[in-house]
Amino acid sequence: VQLQAFGGGVVQAGGSLRLSCAVSASIYSYYAFGWFRQAQGKEREFVAAIRRSGRGAYYGDAVKNRYTISRDNAGRTAYLQMSNLKPEDTAVYYCAADEREMPGRSTQGFTFWGQGTQVTVSS
Repeated sequence: VQLQAFGGGVVQAGGSLRLSCAVSASIYSYYAFGWFRQAQGKEREFVAAIRRSGRGAYYGDAVKNRYTISRDNAGRTAYLQMSNLKPEDTAVYYCAADEREMPGRSTQGFTFWGQGTQVTVSS
């Protein structure tokens, strides 16, 4: 397994949660990482991505200024810190790996995917 996502749960609106994506040693240094989410009945949506070099990150409009993506080289882990959560943030969140320095905002190009972790925000 190349990627394993965890850290989801149930949180009240306005709260925070941090998702983690453990990455295998064989790919960590060579890939950029992204997070996507998929709400029930909807298409998978881009959330955030961080460059392979770690120098720069970008976000979907729905989460900008509320979420922060990061990567920890020592721990070979990508994180998604989520703050000021809203009920519409409820979804299954997926981490993914892309060997390009700067991934796109679509699912195309992401080679490896984690199994997904459920985030539920109650009102």
